[in-house]
Amino acid sequence: MNDAVTAGAAGHASTPFDRRMLEALVCPATHATLEYDPERQELVSKNARIAYPIRDGIPVMLFDEARRLDD
Repeated sequence: MNDAVTAGAAGHASTPFDRRMLEALVCPATHATLEYDPERQELVSKNARIAYPIRDGIPVMLFDEARRLDD
């Protein structure tokens, strides 16, 4: 099975995100595990209620770049 994802949020080809990275990555704010949202190309921290973008296959794990999740 291929763990890389190559489609972006709009279905455009992009640099693949390797899902195996989720095993090593945690939320910088809470140190909790993250969930991958392939449609939005984000890593979601439910505990912190924020989503970190993935750009060109690389997670941007900066709080200032994260999107706040609405209730």
